[in-house]
Amino acid sequence: MFKVQRTGPNRVDIELSGKLDADSMKVALDALVRETEGIEQGRMLYDVVDFHLPSLGGIALEFSRLPSMLSLMTRFDRVAVLTDKNWIQSVSEFEGRVFPGLEIKAFDRDQGVEADAWLAADI
Repeated sequence: MFKVQRTGPNRVDIELSGKLDADSMKVALDALVRETEGIEQGRMLYDVVDFHLPSLGGIALEFSRLPSMLSLMTRFDRVAVLTDKNWIQSVSEFEGRVFPGLEIKAFDRDQGVEADAWLAADI
C-alpha cells in the first residue's frame, strides 16, 4: 500500500507498507503527482510501515517516470522519514545529500512527534 495525503498547503504525508507491483506503483505515483500539485517549499512525512522491494514491473515503471519524480522533489525543502530499519534511515539521509536544496532526516517510527516538529520548524 502506498497512501498519499495532502495534510496542509505545503505538506504531504505518505505511508508505505507491503509490496508494490506495476499497477499499484502507477496508482501511487499518479496520486503523488496529483497531491503535490502547486506545492512550493514543501514538507513531506514519509512513514515506512513495512518495507518490501517493489516487483520488477513496479521498479521498471518507477524508472520510466524518474524525470518527472525528480522534478517533483524540487518542490520540497524537507522530508522526514519514519522507519525502524537502520539501512532505510541511512539511505534516506544519503539521498538528502544528493538532492541540492532538499534536507532529509530519518526518525524511528515512534518519533512521529519529533518528525512533525522538525518539519514545522522554520528553515
